Amino acid sequence: MSTVSNDPAVLNVAERVLDLIRDGDKVGLGSGRASAAFIAKLGERVKAGLKITGVPTSNASEKQALELGIPLIPLTEDVELDLTVDGADEVAPNLDLVKGWGGALVRERIVAAASKRQIILAGEEKLVQTLGERGRIPVEVIPLAHGYVIRRLKALGLTPTTRPVAGGTEYFHTDNGCLTLDCACAEPLRDGAMARKLEAAFLEIPGVVDTGLFLGTAERVLIGYADGRVEVRMP
Repeated sequence: MSTVSNDPAVLNVAERVLDLIRDGDKVGLGSGRASAAFIAKLGERVKAGLKITGVPTSNASEKQALELGIPLIPLTEDVELDLTVDGADEVAPNLDLVKGWGGALVRERIVAAASKRQIILAGEEKLVQTLGERGRIPVEVIPLAHGYVIRRLKALGLTPTTRPVAGGTEYFHTDNGCLTLDCACAEPLRDGAMARKLEAAFLEIPGVVDTGLFLGTAERVLIGYADGRVEVRMP
């Protein structure tokens, strides 16, 4: 299970986003520390009588939700989610995002796309002026294409590193059985146009499943500060 953060900034945004949840909503359950804090608080509301159903974006989120008694539903063709609540690893001023440091980017993309709204929770440390400032941009790759994709990424001027299991030497595999290449850029992406150009270049490579660039997907971002403030940013 994702560790539930005890960071007051994370807990505050997780509490604040509950104001957007209504009885009967279908809710996408994100992955990572902020999402785990939200799921924990959502579980308390469900226990108190809130009627919602959820769709998790990772095995860890699914396990946590089930343990808390949150009813889950499959993402069938007739299901449209009211909102997805998720975290991010970088948030640019225009609300472009880098996601996927936790390894769930493909399922996060699918669940967000199936939702009317994507709400992002983040601490102030995730704020950047341009994407790539805090480090890597993840790319999920089919194992067969591993070496080929590395060659193509290097040709784009990137430095890809195959993500290992935490504390180990074996490669990390996502819930989809894929590998993650963490791509370091020579310099941060200077603007949204450059981010979109890089995203297109990633997706042109056979074997790339998806990227951690989530561009223009967030309806709003709730930013938590250490002093207890919660700032709401919208495009």
